[in-house]
Amino acid sequence: MRLARKAVLRGAAALAVALAVQPAVGEELTLVGAITGPDHQTYRELAFDVPPGVRRLTVAFEYDGKAERSVIDLGLRDPRGFRGWSGGSKAGFVVSETDATPGYLPGPLPAGRWALLLGVPNIRSGVRAGYTAKINLERDERFSGFATQPLKGGPGWYRGDLHLHTGHSDAFCPAQSGVRAPCPTFRTLEAARARGLDFVAVTDHNTTSQAQDLRALSAAYDQLLVIPGREVTTFFGHANVFGPTAEIDFQLGSSRAPGLDPILDQVERAGGLFSINHPGLPSGEACMGCGWSVPDTDYRRVQAIEVLNGGVLSQFKGDDRPLSGVPFWESRLNEGLRITAIGGSDNHDATLASDQPSAVGYPTTVVRARELSQAAILDGLRAGHVFIDAAGSGSRWMDMQASSDGRTAEMGDTLLVKPGHRVRLDVRLRGVAGGTLSLAGSTPVVLPTECRTVASDDTACTLELTLPPGRRWLRAEVRGPDGRLWLFGNPVYLAGDNAGAGRGR
Repeated sequence: MRLARKAVLRGAAALAVALAVQPAVGEELTLVGAITGPDHQTYRELAFDVPPGVRRLTVAFEYDGKAERSVIDLGLRDPRGFRGWSGGSKAGFVVSETDATPGYLPGPLPAGRWALLLGVPNIRSGVRAGYTAKINLERDERFSGFATQPLKGGPGWYRGDLHLHTGHSDAFCPAQSGVRAPCPTFRTLEAARARGLDFVAVTDHNTTSQAQDLRALSAAYDQLLVIPGREVTTFFGHANVFGPTAEIDFQLGSSRAPGLDPILDQVERAGGLFSINHPGLPSGEACMGCGWSVPDTDYRRVQAIEVLNGGVLSQFKGDDRPLSGVPFWESRLNEGLRITAIGGSDNHDATLASDQPSAVGYPTTVVRARELSQAAILDGLRAGHVFIDAAGSGSRWMDMQASSDGRTAEMGDTLLVKPGHRVRLDVRLRGVAGGTLSLAGSTPVVLPTECRTVASDDTACTLELTLPPGRRWLRAEVRGPDGRLWLFGNPVYLAGDNAGAGRGR
């Protein structure tokens, strides 16, 4: 966050209960002061004013004198009462409308006078311990993530599950007695860890109450990127929103959201990614609102479509073809749009065996991102640098690039091709020996036999194409000997020098 100015309070006056500093929203308020021997076993309140509209408050606190065993505890009050206490266990905390650091209460941040509580359980006579408290007040609906730093640096292919439910909506798993009970969030993250996933998006129906669990658990699962989400569940279709924790309406057809556009406006203001779920499903009493029938959908504002859903796979014992979302997605591509194809387990029981469709990570979406962070994963999804490992194998991999006249494009990118010029297509595969490679797209392409049959676990196929002019797209997929889908790639888009491809990204 860029700071326009900094409000700083120094000296002993910083301990005065009555003194308050009023920063502008989005600025950093810095309180600087000291405790000395007479402050031993006393409490102080550092008052500051929170203006209207603040959504998130972040405190970073540091002090010296620890070599002399000085200790300063932390807590917080808002104008209405007590908001939490972390003692000396944490060097800072976050409080927001939907989530807070463990020890603190989430909820609305009322305007008015707040107080940072300082407790001094110990300071020796004659010792002076200086402290600095930095307080950020944010009103932006955008949420950068629970992790403050990337979990892994550098570009790579990162594996995750983008459709998961917990006991905060309709996920159930065995309790101690064996009866089925709302499934706690930690079981979902533990199943993802056990599968070796790099990231998850927890997408309970319409609610964000899971955000408090996710903040608490993200510290313990510090090698698993936890992305907040929710499944916007309407009578006319379901869609996942990845990234924000802010409120998003779901009452489509009501005065709150007469059409889809107001919902998409909210998603965009919050910096979220909108993905239509399981569009190939029927809608009716068996699955209310499951298929996508939202009238007047502006697909230019849709960033992803779930073409492979674990719940559907489980209904058909792993066969991806019945009720597939692929025809719905390909129809959008043939309209000239660029929308990323993704998969999600749609898991509702985190204890499901890992080899079963709809287990956590079955299927897995694999994203090429600049690093393992929330922003980078969402950017990779928007860009279409994605393939789906249909059974969540953890080892199957694919990449596809197209090149022409010295220009190269990977999955999700557009390659500009001069009329009549040839296109070189390179497909690389790992872990799919015995499988069958095929291409699909707006223009049929028949692969030579040596490419169709994958002979080894590390192989490549190269072919030269001359395609008709105009917008085109090509994607690759691999199926096993039994016809089951193994890998599903996003397209490379081909366009003439003066053509482009629309995308709601």
